[in-house]
Amino acid sequence: MKTEHWNDEPEEKDYPAAFNYLSLLIDPREAKKIVKAMKRSTQIDYFMAKDLFRASGLPHLGDDDHEVVKDLHKVKSGERLSPVLLVRGTPLWIADGYHRICASYHLDEDEVIPCRLVDRISTSR
Repeated sequence: MKTEHWNDEPEEKDYPAAFNYLSLLIDPREAKKIVKAMKRSTQIDYFMAKDLFRASGLPHLGDDDHEVVKDLHKVKSGERLSPVLLVRGTPLWIADGYHRICASYHLDEDEVIPCRLVDRISTSR
């Protein structure tokens, strides 16, 4: 499925950002395993912004948020956004791309967003 405002694959810079965020939530060794799984995955799933907000429990930021404004400007200038990186669980973790989801919501809350989704990995294995 091709979406109008999105690239087909995450950018390389998204993975270190995901690692930094996940390292705040879980042990960095486990975060590293999750990010490796994200890099290895070739699957892209598609979800609506409003469903990503519901699953994550996060609010959508206003269209005056600095990072949301930057992403909205990118889209309006014809630049495509990078798919978001997600970790399945309760709640859903948006490892990278929260502001991109918010920007997309302001463009069209029903637009599907490409996502790289992986399951949480236990380090006890």
